[in-house]
Amino acid sequence: MLDTRKGEALLAVIDTGSFDQAATQLHLTTSAISQRISAMEAELGAPLVVRAKPCRATREGEQLIQYLRRARLLEDEFMAGRTGDGGETLTVALAVNNDTLATWLLPGLANFLAAENVVLDITLDDQDHTYELLSQGVALAGVSSNPKPMRGCRAEPLGAMRYRMLAAPVFAERWFPHGLERQAARQAPMMGFNRKDKLQAEFLQRELGLPPGSYPCHYVPATDPFMHAIELGIGYGLLPALQYGSRVQDGSLIDLAPGKSIDVALFWHAWRVQSPKMERLSERVIAAARAMLSQN
Repeated sequence: MLDTRKGEALLAVIDTGSFDQAATQLHLTTSAISQRISAMEAELGAPLVVRAKPCRATREGEQLIQYLRRARLLEDEFMAGRTGDGGETLTVALAVNNDTLATWLLPGLANFLAAENVVLDITLDDQDHTYELLSQGVALAGVSSNPKPMRGCRAEPLGAMRYRMLAAPVFAERWFPHGLERQAARQAPMMGFNRKDKLQAEFLQRELGLPPGSYPCHYVPATDPFMHAIELGIGYGLLPALQYGSRVQDGSLIDLAPGKSIDVALFWHAWRVQSPKMERLSERVIAAARAMLSQN
């Protein structure tokens, strides 16, 4: 049996990134935190924490953290069910991509969160990288473009987010008067979300044969400012249909490559064995996604 105090110390170190901050969070001394971690490592016969800045879990530590987070969730839900007054909130850690958070996820969960007394602890990353957060034990469930479930988990297809290459009319007139052309794209500033974002590069490689790095690029790592920058004519880039809405129809944005889009398939990753409330959360996420995303 694992000592819950040692498990709490491990989670605190990983969540805060340091032994000092973990000690502050748990109202202990740094020495006490270190002793608990060292004792757990001795009991399990493996290092659990890479003592760096910030601290991070080893492979063995990641596996243990997955277990500890699930155990904590099950315990919290059990205790909340025992009180029967609905006063205890349940915290669920999710890993999702920015466009999911900015479009369909919160509207789909709003009523559920209020009715079930659940609060979310959301970690954001690119859809190609949220899978890593799940494997590291940072989140209990999440949205990823990776279709392969981790061991002990399931991956449910949600649908696809469809993206089109858009620009403001004044930008399109200046840089692409004859449509999206290779030579013009070498000079026109493109919008990138961050350096993990490979979607824009994939589109230009596919449509124009332009390799990454052969064109100028702005980086704006926030969903709404990213679209606003395109609307202002700062650059051009891919936007999801759920975000740009009717802006192409009303002429406020121009589709630079009509009839050409790029779809990002998304999957809901969660443990096969879940608490009842987590199971209901998964059902709500899947239903919301399938109602909003492309199912072609």
